[in-house]
Amino acid sequence: MYEYKTSGTCSTKIRFKIEDGKLYSVEFENGCDGNLKAVGILLEGTDAAEAVKKLKGLSCGHRKTSCCDQLAAAVEKYL
Repeated sequence: MYEYKTSGTCSTKIRFKIEDGKLYSVEFENGCDGNLKAVGILLEGTDAAEAVKKLKGLSCGHRKTSCCDQLAAAVEKYL
């Protein structure tokens, strides 16, 4: 299980697994609970590199990042 400390978002940590290049068990600590649970469910079993492509650069309101952008950074770091 990987753990990533986020920056610039309401969530403070992201935990996830990468097995055979696919994402599993994506969990966010803090943040918008329902939305972030949905992100984890939707990404379950997704190709990790493809998830990075889709999520990288997404912003949240006036912020330059988002929980999904932070997840992309985390996955990219561990790939």
